[in-house]
Amino acid sequence: MEMHNGNLYWPVTESEQIVLQKPIKKERYDVLVIGAGMSGTLTAYTLHKDGVDFAVIDQGKVGAGSTAANTGLIQYSNDIMLHELAEQIGEEDAVRFYKLCAEAVDALDEVAGTVDAKDVYIRRDSLCFASSEADVSKLKREYEMLTKHGLAAEWLDREALQERYPFDKPAGLITNGDAEVNPLTLSRQVVRYLSTQNVPIFEETDVTEVVADGDDWLVLTPAGTFKAGHVIFATGYRPAPLLDTHRIELNRSYAIATNPLPDFKEWDGQALIWETKRPYLYLRTTVDGRIIAGGLDEEKAETPHNEALIQKRAERLRQEVETLFPMYELTVEYAWVALFGESIDQLPFIGEHPDRPNLFYLLGYGGNGTVYSMLGSKILSELVRGIENPDARIVRLDRTR
Repeated sequence: MEMHNGNLYWPVTESEQIVLQKPIKKERYDVLVIGAGMSGTLTAYTLHKDGVDFAVIDQGKVGAGSTAANTGLIQYSNDIMLHELAEQIGEEDAVRFYKLCAEAVDALDEVAGTVDAKDVYIRRDSLCFASSEADVSKLKREYEMLTKHGLAAEWLDREALQERYPFDKPAGLITNGDAEVNPLTLSRQVVRYLSTQNVPIFEETDVTEVVADGDDWLVLTPAGTFKAGHVIFATGYRPAPLLDTHRIELNRSYAIATNPLPDFKEWDGQALIWETKRPYLYLRTTVDGRIIAGGLDEEKAETPHNEALIQKRAERLRQEVETLFPMYELTVEYAWVALFGESIDQLPFIGEHPDRPNLFYLLGYGGNGTVYSMLGSKILSELVRGIENPDARIVRLDRTR
């Protein structure tokens, strides 16, 4: 399955390749992490921090999957608004999930500091604007729910929004404490850090089968068999072995990176920007002065090889950004399409297989995958160590059966 097509931006920011020494495989590990993208590397970071005996394997090179196509918006808000999630799972659990996401944004900041990636993890506010007058009441309700539960937010009516941004929208909601990141650099810096800590990472090690062996699991690969007490699948949007995926929908989304601009003085605080309509436009800036924008989601589970189609969508994204910021002279320098997964209830799947003990999954489906990967790594680290985690039930795998 091809996770993306087109001309990706992030790889050009990573000139230094990672060269990992091939580890010597042990007879048995307490935990085996399958996947070395964002989910896998953050899981490995947390397991190492918590003193777990583990190894990581990946079918390709580290960071070569969906991480390279990630647009790098880090937000505690989710595609499903807090007040909508409260109606779905109850207010207490919905608020707890949102606060877990906010904690994960802070935890990612700590990770970036540890692995020398602070220069690519930059804290920002977010602006969500009402796409139409009909959406104002929904956005105002979200503001009231966030502030009710101590989540930092600010309401902007049309006039206040126009004072801070050069576009005319009915209303806006500012949330504080979010971030923008170069996801490829962050993921690779985590790998570089783990390699200095002698964490065994086996690249280009494809899993052919996973079979039970008493209380342990055997993971069969062309490089030999790995034995582990627990297995964590952190395989991104690829099909997760031994798990029924009927609750998952794969869609595709388009993104662009523009030419560098001299400044963003019209863009208050270089906030992350998105909107209430679905599918939504989203945009952010980069450290070298570009705008990354994405959207135009399509319910298709494959990435097109049609360059003309990708360029057509790219031009449409450029025009949408230009509508918001007409003073910028924008050209598209990078354009790509990528697959992303969504669950039917818009929450990630994190936890133990309901029917196969000691098989765990970190599946960060949705528009907030990096945040889900961070919070999921903490949940799974506790579960594989036999520590009960009260938050695990919110994202458990069998909740949508």
